[in-house]
Amino acid sequence: MTRDCRSSLGWTVCLFLFCITGCATLEAEDGNAKDLPIIARWSGDFPVADLALLPDGQRQSRTGYIDGQNAFASVWQAFKPGEKIPAVDFNRNLVVFSRNVDFYNRTNIIKVTLTDGGAEIIAMETMSALPIEDQVALTMAVIPRTGVDFILSRDMRVPVTGSP
Repeated sequence: MTRDCRSSLGWTVCLFLFCITGCATLEAEDGNAKDLPIIARWSGDFPVADLALLPDGQRQSRTGYIDGQNAFASVWQAFKPGEKIPAVDFNRNLVVFSRNVDFYNRTNIIKVTLTDGGAEIIAMETMSALPIEDQVALTMAVIPRTGVDFILSRDMRVPVTGSP
């Protein structure tokens, strides 16, 4: 079930969903927040049985990142079987993701904000009470890696490692 954000109730639902997906504040305290460009974006279903393909330490979190071609290829094959793996320049970019952890809801990354080295993934979800069974909804986006030291995932900081 998808909510339309143009109605009053829709705006309330979208604002609620916007805030539960990881945003702590809408503006940085020091005013140095900047929106990162989203170079590419994909959404769809991801098999629960393949969650182990997500990077170590990020398999239980709502948000995270992929910083290498081999890991991305493995995740992509489970995410979009039979589709060609998109080319991503991991020397210059990261693939960030947002996924369901409580209920099955369609999700989409709408914005990524960088503040003091922390990339905050702003994702919107539909609202349902459907339990997660065989699949979760997953959305991935390619962003520039310059200046990204960690990904904010609710109250955790997921360090971005590897060479830029």
